[in-house]
Amino acid sequence: MADRYFIRISKNEGAALTGIGKIRSKEVVLVKPWTFMNNSGAGLSSVLQFRKLTNQNLIVVHDELDLPWTALRIKQNGSAAGHNGVKSIIAALKTELFIRVRVGIRPDRPIDDAAEYVLAPVEREMKAEMEEMVSYAADAVESIVAEGAVKAMAKFNRRARGIQQEEE
Repeated sequence: MADRYFIRISKNEGAALTGIGKIRSKEVVLVKPWTFMNNSGAGLSSVLQFRKLTNQNLIVVHDELDLPWTALRIKQNGSAAGHNGVKSIIAALKTELFIRVRVGIRPDRPIDDAAEYVLAPVEREMKAEMEEMVSYAADAVESIVAEGAVKAMAKFNRRARGIQQEEE
């Protein structure tokens, strides 16, 4: 998002870096927590408080091991489903009500250690698909900002490798 909209994420705000810009003429604040992923709620909540924003202003984009590689799901609320970063955000905000863009990273083969898999470099043959997936996720965020989550879900929720998914 930062590259696409020429937003420089460089302002230090507590436990996060931020950048202000516009997406389709709407002002946005991009937040990149300084903390480890498992404590990302701390940095995010301090930015929201400082800027007088709420969970209703929040879109969280995160990887999702429960979804197949290249799948994408937009959700308006729900549990963390085992994702420690989302658990941290829910605990810090004291609510599950915020938009998530869940990006599928589960491979089509069994994995022994989820943490090891998630932290490993992306395999060379998967990089092109990853770049397409990141672009697709950015398109989804742009749609959420411009048109709202419901319309974005209808357009962007998809199964792996481009097969369209009906709205959940």
